[in-house]
Amino acid sequence: MIKNKADYLYYLKRDMEAHNVSKWGIRMRYQHPTLRFQRLLRKVEYYKNCRKDFTGKFYFIILKFAFHKQSINLGFTIPINVFGPGLSIAHYGSIVINKNSKVGKNCRIHSATNIGESKGESPTIGDNVYIGPGVKIFGGITIGNNVSIGANAVVNKSFPDNSTIGGVPAKVLSFQESPKVLI
Repeated sequence: MIKNKADYLYYLKRDMEAHNVSKWGIRMRYQHPTLRFQRLLRKVEYYKNCRKDFTGKFYFIILKFAFHKQSINLGFTIPINVFGPGLSIAHYGSIVINKNSKVGKNCRIHSATNIGESKGESPTIGDNVYIGPGVKIFGGITIGNNVSIGANAVVNKSFPDNSTIGGVPAKVLSFQESPKVLI
């Protein structure tokens, strides 16, 4: 969660890196609509979490309207304070995320994806997770770190780190070798 201006700038930087963009320019506004959405998402998060003064609250209200309009235009229902830094939305289209879900850093998500609640509980998704197109994730489950979820999978139970999952209902297809840490 963004807690200060340094966090805000870090999130913006990591999101741009996830999209392989080194510098934001005026042309990028039209070339990368999903990254434009993400920049607005991070700005709304910053003003909601950090700016408690009158000007910050007023600007937050204005940003919320712009964010809502852009969400509708791109087909997103993505609440604030759900995704960690390094988010990469592959392309616009229907993406629906429950506000109580938590997703770690470096998540790549595709269209037609739903992350929702079941029986009052929402998913927790780890770091470095790839979510393919059409994936449905729901319930009080935990998806580990370094997990790849195949297209159109229906995930309704927890899965461990370093796995590739897919199918209806989802099951482990393979385990990946855990990433090596260089010291």
